[in-house]
Amino acid sequence: MAKDDTTDDRTLRPARFAPYLMTLPGLLCLYLFFLVPLVTLLKIALSVRIESGSNTVDFQWKWSNFTKAFTDFGPHLGRAFIYAAIATVVCVVVAYPIAYFIAFKAGKWANLLLGLVMVPFFTSFLLRTIAWQSLFADEGPVLGILRSLHLIGVTDALHLTTSGKIMNTPQAVIGGLIYNFLPFALLPIYVSLEKVEVGLIEAASDLYSSFGRAFRSVIFPLSLPGVFAGTLLTFIPASGDFINNELLGNASREPVIGGVIQSQFLKAGNFPTASAISLVLMVLITVAVLIYAKFLGTEDLA
Repeated sequence: MAKDDTTDDRTLRPARFAPYLMTLPGLLCLYLFFLVPLVTLLKIALSVRIESGSNTVDFQWKWSNFTKAFTDFGPHLGRAFIYAAIATVVCVVVAYPIAYFIAFKAGKWANLLLGLVMVPFFTSFLLRTIAWQSLFADEGPVLGILRSLHLIGVTDALHLTTSGKIMNTPQAVIGGLIYNFLPFALLPIYVSLEKVEVGLIEAASDLYSSFGRAFRSVIFPLSLPGVFAGTLLTFIPASGDFINNELLGNASREPVIGGVIQSQFLKAGNFPTASAISLVLMVLITVAVLIYAKFLGTEDLA
């Protein structure tokens, strides 16, 4: 029996290391593509340029680079977060009823509708944004319809247009963000709604609950993980996006932080400042996400 026990121990010994071996590729990817770039970015952020116009930097624990993100580029940070927040709220408000319809009412057409939601992804992000230049142009179809209906005054009052124009305005930038990131909000919400048991809604109806009360008490709480995931998938990339501002807004007068980072990296060659701003943006987004998760009271995205 002792011999058999020894044999069993030798057999089980490699199995003990199996979970660690299985996680090794993932840990290696995290190390190579997350930790190493992050440490490198931090090192560059604490460096100084050896001479103006040069890409060569010298590590000198230059913490003042981080203060520049607030003193020199604070308005750019605020503008990016405001655009992203408005776009995220609108995306969730628009996406929720669409996701609800697909999950509960579309029936056999659900897969087709989901396919239509994914169709924009078959085209380049850049081309989709350029297409909106034609739609928002002064002689484009959007303003043409508003003029024919004599609604320009109303849209100006609602701040949907500025002096009868859409292009080169914050409204155009936010509109582009909403269009480009709407599927990122819709799909997670749909997945959460699809998991809701129809029997729970029927039970609420049997107990003489109105649809509004059933929605507040049953449907919406169960879909919160999808709302949480959708807002993150929309807000985080929208905060750093600069393409919509470059093509639809007035980037020279009202730049966003993503455009500043791109300009500092590729045009000015100021790697320390660009790296510091990038890290500040990452930290601010992380803090905002943690606060939002705590406020929403959900950590489960399943």
